[in-house]
Amino acid sequence: MTVRTQQPSVAREVFLLAMPAIASSLLRTLVFVVDRVMLGHHSPASLAAMQLAGPVEWSVLSIFLAFEVGTLARVGNLVGKGDTASARRAIVASLGLAVVLGFGLLAASPLVGVVLPLAAPHASIAVVEASSAYLSITLAASPLAFVSAAATASLQASGDTRTSLAIGTLANIVHVAVNRVLIMGAFGVPAMGARGAGISMAITFAIEASLGVAALTRPGGAVSLRRTSGRTQRGGYVAELRAIGRVGLPSMLERIVYHTGFLAYVGVIASLGDASMAANQALISIESICFLSGDGFGVAAASIVARRIGASRPAEARQAMLLSARWAAILLTVFGLAALLLRGVLLPMFSSLPEVCDIGSRSMPVLALAQPFMAVGIVLSQSLRGAGRTRAALLVSLVGALLVRVSCTWLFAIEWHLGLTGVWMGSTADWIVRSALLFWLSRKPQSA
Repeated sequence: MTVRTQQPSVAREVFLLAMPAIASSLLRTLVFVVDRVMLGHHSPASLAAMQLAGPVEWSVLSIFLAFEVGTLARVGNLVGKGDTASARRAIVASLGLAVVLGFGLLAASPLVGVVLPLAAPHASIAVVEASSAYLSITLAASPLAFVSAAATASLQASGDTRTSLAIGTLANIVHVAVNRVLIMGAFGVPAMGARGAGISMAITFAIEASLGVAALTRPGGAVSLRRTSGRTQRGGYVAELRAIGRVGLPSMLERIVYHTGFLAYVGVIASLGDASMAANQALISIESICFLSGDGFGVAAASIVARRIGASRPAEARQAMLLSARWAAILLTVFGLAALLLRGVLLPMFSSLPEVCDIGSRSMPVLALAQPFMAVGIVLSQSLRGAGRTRAALLVSLVGALLVRVSCTWLFAIEWHLGLTGVWMGSTADWIVRSALLFWLSRKPQSA
């Protein structure tokens, strides 16, 4: 009876948080797709290069950004308790950690030129060189990317997704304009392809970081960097850093496990040749609309779960989690079916080569099939992280990323000679197992 009377308010909050997050995600997706279209028209090598550079960038940044999970869970929990002073200390600690980790990755970024050719021995020289050019710039901009992520997580933890949308809108408008100039060439600037895309991304990181920190200094917000009382003991920041680390470290291990499996998965794709790599980039660009829309519901669920658990209201936390998963599954299923029906229109946007379009078209039905499972997996994993249960998420990644995805991808793509279609069958098998395990583990989303 209590659950039924509370549900409308929880449903409304999920909707109000998810819609700006989804809009922000769709905006990033649109920019991502436009980037790939520009790169594809610059040269096939530039588009294929993102099959190497994109996963490497995503994997490296994602692993080091695991502290973002701890930030959202800790700040959200403190906001739920009404402890704004501790929430401020947690934000300061998170921003400091972002700077330290960012500069550490910047120092290691020159290694990309050494490691990348070894990671993709079957890729052409042109693809490897374009990938290296892109990564050398974006990884060097890691401090900016990490500060931006910490600020965004802090805002989302407080229940503010509209500010992130506003920042993302402005940053991505600039990003598209700069990309047009640097990738394709304009106003006397020579076309730089993948290198131009990397410079544009670094500029976007800078805009998002500066605006995100500025948003956290506003007075009157649920979270703020403005000091509201007297001097804070240094030990308070250390305690918050430890609290973030308790959640963030298992999340980092989870991401190391997941991305180890993912890079092995990428290696299988690279072994299929440049045409399959380019086709996979087109498919990923299309699927990113689905993935990031699901992530919008995941952001909403994680924020509400963290704050409701902090306020000792676990039943409402579970409601938010299940509602978000249900709505995400419906939305992503619709997107997946639309992509399948429009594949003859969408794929030629990325490449005029018939071979690339044919390979992508054969894999599109599997992409559509994966969407509801992916939606449930994204939302439930985000919810567990919002509750601080990152050890449970680690367990799921061990099973899904290392056991299911890698083994099934190798079986379907290589042993059964299904090529890129087999690759997508392997990733879909991972999402099916992952969503089932997460549903079982998330029956009680209390804090770990």
